Amino acid sequence: MPTKKKRPKRKAAKPPPERPRRAGKRPGTGKTPVVRAPGPLQYKVVELSTVDEGSLERTLNEWIPKGWNLDGVQFAMREASKRPAMAFVFFTREGEAATHDTEEARGRLMRLSETGSPTAELMADHARTHEKRAGGGPRPISAYERLAQLAGLDEPEPLEKGLTLEPEE
Repeated sequence: MPTKKKRPKRKAAKPPPERPRRAGKRPGTGKTPVVRAPGPLQYKVVELSTVDEGSLERTLNEWIPKGWNLDGVQFAMREASKRPAMAFVFFTREGEAATHDTEEARGRLMRLSETGSPTAELMADHARTHEKRAGGGPRPISAYERLAQLAGLDEPEPLEKGLTLEPEE
């Protein structure tokens, strides 16, 4: 039977020697972190419905140069898949939080409820202008009647409801 080799005993009294530090050799060690006094933060949330490497890269490359700092990414998972259905990318930056004037918002909502949306108002103006220009205009016609007019027929042929076969004699 072979004999087992004995491992040398560790000297507990003496700690291991310190490694020499290489300043600036690892990424991120050459830069000193900027420590600022805490202040108010602004938050930005970007929703990604397509989660892939490209969309995450584009989002980061779009917002970081604008002064936003990446705060985190939250993924919304599907039950039947390991791929995320959506992602929410959170950014922060220093600055005063946006203030909202509640009275102005309430007034705008009241104006919209009385007049409708700006788009609906524009469409109504356009319809009124068109109606004045046309002078009431002809009644709407069917596509079949319009085709008959374009073909030069005075009156369209009557629609056939079904095909009637006459019996042979």
